[in-house]
Order: sequence, then structure tokens, then C-alpha cells
Amino acid sequence: MTFRPKFVTFDCYGTLTNFDMAGAARRIYGNDLPEPEMLAFIKSFSAYRLDEILGAWKPYADVVHNAVERTCKRHGVMFKADDAKRIYEEVPTWGPHADVPAGLAAVAKEIPLVILSNAMKSQIMSNVEKLGAPFHLVLTAEETGSYKPQMNGFEYMLDTLGCGPEDITHVSSSFRYDLMTAHDLGIKSKVWVNRKHEPANPFYEYSEINDIGSLPGVFGL
Repeated sequence: MTFRPKFVTFDCYGTLTNFDMAGAARRIYGNDLPEPEMLAFIKSFSAYRLDEILGAWKPYADVVHNAVERTCKRHGVMFKADDAKRIYEEVPTWGPHADVPAGLAAVAKEIPLVILSNAMKSQIMSNVEKLGAPFHLVLTAEETGSYKPQMNGFEYMLDTLGCGPEDITHVSSSFRYDLMTAHDLGIKSKVWVNRKHEPANPFYEYSEINDIGSLPGVFGL
């Protein structure tokens, strides 16, 4: 029997929105770094962003600023605060992956959609408006007081929705940010969107799809 959750909950950036931090970094530093060094810079930038969110909450502008500064230091690149600000200010301009709007809209007709995102309230609604489907609730790290992969955001979301981990399906393209934590919290119904930025990890027991266009089928829609 196909599981029909009370809510389908989503990671936003990377899963739904085309999270182009690599492109933003390349647009600033690409003319100064040869391609192998640029690829290493992008990899470090990703790692430092994750490291920056593992402690106490701070504004996402600070997360980006610190991650860019640490990446520049590691790779011997001159750091300018305005460059970090430019990257941060790009975020609200990013739209969805091409497969997202139709798939989301199909699910939204039958099941309420929820977002739990590592974002600021001032950023995310611009991205959400581009997704092409109505959302029952959009929660940010600014509201929950912590960033994923910490558990608090998921717990806050479940409390706000008035349901338990057995009542939702969580959808993400990231194990490190979302699906590992969802697993630890007892969320049995998980969907991994394989965007090719992380390897498969079957230990975490999920349904795999290649795009959001395939999501309605997970629920028999």
C-alpha cells in the first residue's frame, strides 16, 4: 500500500531551488584562478559553509562571509567583504531546477507542502515564489534557531505541524544536511532527489528519484 503522508516536507536550496553557490564563486574568482584551482576553491567553499552552520545560529550573511574568508585564506586568494556580500545577495535571485514546478504542483493538489530551509526570512520567499506551487508552511533556520543538519529545526517543524515523524515524507537532495538527521529522528518515509552532488547511501532507507517530476509517483498520484 502506498504511504500517503499528512505533509511532504522539503529542503529548498539544492533540492528545489538551483543553489548556485559554485557559479557565484566562479563569477567572482573564475578569472583569477585556473580551472583546477577554481574547482578546489568551490569544494572548500562548500565544506566551510557546512562547518559554519554546525554551531550556534548566526545570520546567513555571516555564514557566507566567514566561509568565503576561510576559503580565500586556504587558497591564497585576497578576501574582500564585498565579494562575500555579492554572493549572499545572489541567493534570492535563483530559480528552481527545471523539473520542479510541474512535479510540485501535482503533489500540492493532494498533499500539503512544507519547506524547512537553511535560510533567512528576507531571502527565501523570493525563491519560493519561483517554485510554481503553493506551500502550507515555510520555515527557516532564522525561525527555528539552528541550521540543518542539527535536529532542532526538524523538531520545531514537527511541533509546528502538530504531527510526528511517522506522519511526513521528507524530500532532499542531501544526506549530510537532511536525510541523515531525518533518519536519526525516526522519519521513515524519505525521498532522495539524486542531483549528482552526493553519492547514494542506501543505509538511510529512502526512495530515490532523479527529479521532482517523479515525486508524484512516489505517492501514487
